[in-house]
Formats: sequence, C-alpha cells, structure tokens
Amino acid sequence: MTYARDERSALCDLFDRLGPDAPTLCTGWTTYDLAAHLALRERRPDAMGGIALKPLAGYTASVQNGLKAKHPFPELVGLVREPGGVYGLLPFLDDAVNTLEFFVHHEDVRRAQPSWEPRELSDDLERLIWKRVAGGARLMLRKAPVGVVLHRLGGGVALGGPRGGARVEVTGRAAELLMFCFGRQRHTRVELTGDPEDVERLRGASLGV
Repeated sequence: MTYARDERSALCDLFDRLGPDAPTLCTGWTTYDLAAHLALRERRPDAMGGIALKPLAGYTASVQNGLKAKHPFPELVGLVREPGGVYGLLPFLDDAVNTLEFFVHHEDVRRAQPSWEPRELSDDLERLIWKRVAGGARLMLRKAPVGVVLHRLGGGVALGGPRGGARVEVTGRAAELLMFCFGRQRHTRVELTGDPEDVERLRGASLGV
C-alpha cells in the first residue's frame, strides 16, 4: 500500500460510516458531492477542466451532478475506492498526484465533524507532506495578502506570498501547514504571529492550488 491508497481507503471508509449527507469543509458540498467530485476527477477527464477554469465550471458541475443522479452513494464510493483512469494503470502516478489530494479531502470530511482532533501521523508521512508543502508553498500561497513564513514543528521553513512588506509567521506540524496552505485556515491547529490585522486577512484569504 502507498500513502495515496491508504488515504483513499480511509476516506472511503469514512464516507461509508457517515453516509451521503454529512458536511465537509468544501463550501456547499456534502459527502455525496465530494465523492462525485473525486469520481469525476479520475473517470471523466472531459469534465476536469472546470475544476480549475471558471469558464468550464458549469459543464463540470453538470457532470458531477449527473454522477450523483446515476450512482447511489455506496456505488459512487465504490468507484472512488479504486483508482480510476490513468491512476489505475500507473500506481506511481497515483502516489505522486493523489497523496495530498486524498489526504486533504480525508481531512475535509474529518474536520467538518464535531470534536475532531488532528491525527497522529507516521514520521515518514509527516516528512513527505512537508517536502510537498515546502516545494509548493509559493504556488499555494500566491494569493496571500501578506508574506507568509511557514515554520514546521520539528524543523523546516518555507516562504510564500508577497516577497516584500508585512509578514505573518505560521507554525505547526506539516499536516496542519498543508491544510492551511490549501485554504482551510480556520480549521487548522497552527499558531499565527504578526500584526493582528495581517493575521486576520491571511485567515480569510483564498489560498490553495
């Protein structure tokens, strides 16, 4: 098993436990919507463009809703459980692309439920997450209104946001910094240090890939 497969399996198990109507951190989406998004992402490449490009978002939304109409929730979860499309054919690509994708969406479901707590992750997974965060900080934080200094507990620093002017320091474990950089700022266990106004602007900013 790879970390991508582990997170995929854990997310699908959580889908099965919670059912189709549970909340997620993805604005306006239930677990049914998120499962449809993940199935679309791997099995409907013709509709993937709207995930990132607003002019194509309408078509993507219609395909996603069509998947919900066609597949009962347990069936849709079954489609997500097994890598589809190119990811099913090339396990190394699944690991490279989907480890963070499924980790973040697993947390999107976990952290939308009452009384969530951070998971204890293996040292290897923490290091892998930090490597991806450090390498992608500039991209994920490109819309930050202030400079950002990420401090990983256990060692490591990465920079993002504007290169000059005010800065906010964000300190936490690698997984928490990942969720912060993916736009889930208000659902992370991190410490923010800086001017209070700058801190609040960063908390409310649209971050992520």
